[in-house]
Amino acid sequence: MEEYSSYFLMKPEEAPAYVQAKLHYFPEGDRLSGKEIGDGNINYVFRVTDEDTGKSIIVKQAGLKTRIEPDLGVSTDRGRIEARILKLQNEYAPGLVPRIYLYDEVMCAMIMEDMTGHTMMRTGLLQHQTYLRFAEDITTFLANCLLRTSDLVMDHKEKKKLVGEFINPDLCGITEDLVLMEPYNDIYGRNHVFAPNRDFIRREVYEDEALRLEAAKLKFEFMNHAQALIHGDLHTGSVFINQEHTYVFDPEFAFYGPMGYDIGNVVMNLLFAWCNGEAVMEDGKEKEDFLDWCMDAMADTVDLFVQKYDAVFDQYVTEPMAKVPGFKSWYLSGILSDTAGYAGTEGLRRVHGMANVKDLTSIEDAEKRARAERIVITFSKDCIMNRTGFICGADYTAAAERAVKAHSC
Repeated sequence: MEEYSSYFLMKPEEAPAYVQAKLHYFPEGDRLSGKEIGDGNINYVFRVTDEDTGKSIIVKQAGLKTRIEPDLGVSTDRGRIEARILKLQNEYAPGLVPRIYLYDEVMCAMIMEDMTGHTMMRTGLLQHQTYLRFAEDITTFLANCLLRTSDLVMDHKEKKKLVGEFINPDLCGITEDLVLMEPYNDIYGRNHVFAPNRDFIRREVYEDEALRLEAAKLKFEFMNHAQALIHGDLHTGSVFINQEHTYVFDPEFAFYGPMGYDIGNVVMNLLFAWCNGEAVMEDGKEKEDFLDWCMDAMADTVDLFVQKYDAVFDQYVTEPMAKVPGFKSWYLSGILSDTAGYAGTEGLRRVHGMANVKDLTSIEDAEKRARAERIVITFSKDCIMNRTGFICGADYTAAAERAVKAHSC
């Protein structure tokens, strides 16, 4: 395997030979093809397919630079982190993450299960599909993977060992800058602001000192609260889904941080889907059903997480002091406050930060897009500024209704 003794960035046509050299997944002599299928900013994803049988497998390789901003160099060690966390998550939430066959430290590549029969959730939502199992599956994933990697459940020494293993400074640095700082000050001039909302964003975000203070608190909470092993980038582009099943993948941003960061990201991305449907769908029952599902899924994500938090806590908690009466509800209140706060930071960064979200940018009507962005900004500010008051799903739907009303035509 001399050809793989040093790192190089593969081309799609090179992926089949790599799989055969590393795994022997396909019989020798099979007609294999390689195609790049990824649309992310920092990785390259190739599908290798047997042209005769349709059998396929995925190769995911870490690039040396981001596609969105070449000056943002990132460590390829994120591939090791991703492969390791997917294996751990499969222990805590079996079947809800893809299987990892191999991780290659030299090529910074992993070979993994192809999630055939599933669609990237953001793609499906942009086609205004609904997924009735999503809230159930994602909250099973969240409650188990978050609580069971925390000090509530893990041996403290083992947990601290994992904190060290998952130190992820380059990708955490991206979050700290692009999500938790630049959307509030555009300090490096990298924000992407939709021109019709330039004055609105300046007034409502850049010049809102109270908001900036709360964002600063959330940034430092993110940097310093090693609560649980979080996914770190859990949006609808990190989920593959069909009507019966959900996969969570793409956790290269994983590290030990606040649980609410993951939960809040899921909640906010459901509002993005609602905004897209509200802006582009024709009036009628199909639109009504889609918008209702988005709101229900947002509320259910919070409420089902709370239910499963109780169940996982009662079944798995080992820390004696966590069993003191009143502790369980106190601990949950912190998670829920963080959930609202980080839902808000996700909303603002996707409207006018560096990495905008397709749910909003694909709205072709400029007036409708401007309104959708303003709804997200108003909702996000509510979540950040009043985060201790968001304790159940109905609080999110009420906040969404307030934001929509504030920007009624």
